[in-house]
Amino acid sequence: MPLDPGTYSRHPARSLNETATTPGQTPIPHPQNHSETVLNQSSTPQLTNHTPPQLTTPSVSLVLIDEIHRLNPRTTTGAETADLLKDLTERIGATFVYAGIDVTGTALFSGVRGAQLAGRASLVECGAFPARLGTREPFRELIAGVEAALDLRAHRAGTLARHAAYLHQRTAGRIGSLTRLIRQAAITAILEGSERITKTSLDQVRLDHLAETHHHTTRDRQPNPR
Repeated sequence: MPLDPGTYSRHPARSLNETATTPGQTPIPHPQNHSETVLNQSSTPQLTNHTPPQLTTPSVSLVLIDEIHRLNPRTTTGAETADLLKDLTERIGATFVYAGIDVTGTALFSGVRGAQLAGRASLVECGAFPARLGTREPFRELIAGVEAALDLRAHRAGTLARHAAYLHQRTAGRIGSLTRLIRQAAITAILEGSERITKTSLDQVRLDHLAETHHHTTRDRQPNPR
């Protein structure tokens, strides 16, 4: 029997992922963290009719669609997906947020359908975490949050936050690079039995190419101590 609306908790947001498929299939946004499953083989009309109830039943007010830069409205499958997203925005009473990388440099806003999307969305440019923002230190706050989630027996709380300037230089303020650096250092600490992260152990982790390039460039620009 259906549940009374007052008996279940409110889920204000849903996260979707723009997935790639084989030729002949429509790349569709898949709902995550939901009990229902949407199959790739479903047609666009079936998906349009199926997804809105799935998203509106929990009183969803925000729909986040990730990897939107992979959508190319000029292709057949991309055009079908763009039409699907347009239909969903008209049927679902929620705010749609499309997240992607360098979206203005891709084909996302190209063609008739791309122009429709560009005319319906406001562009918000997001950069890396700044070391300072007025009187706040957003990157240090981020580090403290990540450090609080560590489960290392010998690690001293606040150690990583004290190295905020160093960590910002190592990662250029990118969340992915930061979490990768701390995760690898934590794994090494567990395997070696030290159960703690130090600046020395962080130095030994090799990061992604972007982070390493930024680190070496900024390090070389620093004046030599006299």
